[in-house]
Amino acid sequence: MVNSRHVFATFLILTIMNASSAFDYSQALDKSLLFFEAQMSRNLPRSQRVNWQGDSDLTDGYQQKVNLVGGYYDAGDHVKLGLPMAYTVTMLSWGAIEYHRSMMDLNQMGHVLDAIK
Repeated sequence: MVNSRHVFATFLILTIMNASSAFDYSQALDKSLLFFEAQMSRNLPRSQRVNWQGDSDLTDGYQQKVNLVGGYYDAGDHVKLGLPMAYTVTMLSWGAIEYHRSMMDLNQMGHVLDAIK
């Protein structure tokens, strides 16, 4: 099963790699990172750019005495899975390390670091 976050993480890496093309990849990168912001499940930061979204699942796991607050929803179905999230954050982290200069030039490093955090 293909996960939408996997697709966006891979797209993010490919976008950075091809930033010298005639297409506006800075806008594509920005929209990809905006997707991650819309999938957040936590007490949202003040810098949140998705205006219609509010804090979510702040008591996730409370009844089971486990803190499950945070992370991302998986494929828009209100499920949070560990392995797909680990893959996605690994790809984002690798992109931030490998293409640090490009992300800084595109003024996106802050958004990437927020997505990883």
